[in-house]
Amino acid sequence: MIKLVAFLGNYGREYEKTRHNVAWQFESSLAFADKLSWQSKFKGNYAAIEPEQLASWCAETGILAKKDGSPVIIPEEMSRIYFLKPETYMNLSGESIIELANFYKIKPEETLVVHDELELPMGTVSLKWSGGLGGHNGLRSTKQVFGTADFWRLRFGLTKPTDRDIADYVLGKFTPDQEIILSQIFPQTAALLAKVLFAKNPSKFIQEWGKKKLAAETK
Repeated sequence: MIKLVAFLGNYGREYEKTRHNVAWQFESSLAFADKLSWQSKFKGNYAAIEPEQLASWCAETGILAKKDGSPVIIPEEMSRIYFLKPETYMNLSGESIIELANFYKIKPEETLVVHDELELPMGTVSLKWSGGLGGHNGLRSTKQVFGTADFWRLRFGLTKPTDRDIADYVLGKFTPDQEIILSQIFPQTAALLAKVLFAKNPSKFIQEWGKKKLAAETK
């Protein structure tokens, strides 16, 4: 089961709402985001969430609930979940992740990293287990500290530019049209995140969410 969700991004006001920080924007969009109690530690900010608390929040906000609107059943194996936003800057994200993981004895396979993905189209969301890093420095840092690529990823497509410098593109702000796409895909992705967190084995969602197109980018 997932015990740690790390939202990758760059710290600082100048990086707010840039493409490389889409994971932080996603976290802020969660319907229960204002209920999280963040603390500064582990070279970043983290929040600890009890399963019962998360189930209640998800039901209250309509993210995930049983048909009668009550909270979902919590698996016996489920324990406290940690949300983490590293403040090391993207290239050193792993330093923050490994400090929290070591402190709370969380394994790589119990970790979900949320990040941007240039190799996927804008409007596409992907749940992935292990595999390549796609040139992503945050993933590279995470693999380095874990000593393995065997951790979960939740990826937001950015559409790789063909006429712009990659660094300028990912550090640039979303266009108004792209912001609309994010507003369309974030609620659906929040529901996926909740399902993954309450699942004994997230792999059952890969067939549907391996590369799921939730919205199309207009040209």
